[in-house]
Amino acid sequence: MRFLYPVQVTEYVEKRPEDSGFAVGFPDLPEALTWGLSREEALDNAVDCLEEALAARIKAREDLPPPSPARGRATVAPGSLIGAKAAFYLVLRDSGVKPSELARRMGAQPSLVTRLLDPAHATKPDLFDAAFAALGKRMVVSVVNVA
Repeated sequence: MRFLYPVQVTEYVEKRPEDSGFAVGFPDLPEALTWGLSREEALDNAVDCLEEALAARIKAREDLPPPSPARGRATVAPGSLIGAKAAFYLVLRDSGVKPSELARRMGAQPSLVTRLLDPAHATKPDLFDAAFAALGKRMVVSVVNVA
């Protein structure tokens, strides 16, 4: 699974140049909207916006829509921590394994799984590795060029 979401970037021009800028929206996450004075600033802000939208959906136990095709649009990805938490959330949910059962498989307290699912908790990578392994999965990191 990849969390590389396309964005719609719209320039808006006001009478006063200092009020002009760029709005960014996520077609797959309608609640995620941000802006910036420059296109670059707007796209930088879009990373934080995407992370907040994914974190809110994880916390509310809502669906995380898969990214639609970019079709020439700019794309934004969350940072590695929220990306790992989103992947873990989807894998755990799709596995049908209850958090208490996963904790038992990992030989850990149930609170560990709760922290793995908590977007605000700075989970260490080795805990993700153990949790994915207990679910018969492995997380693979990839690096891509930035446009």
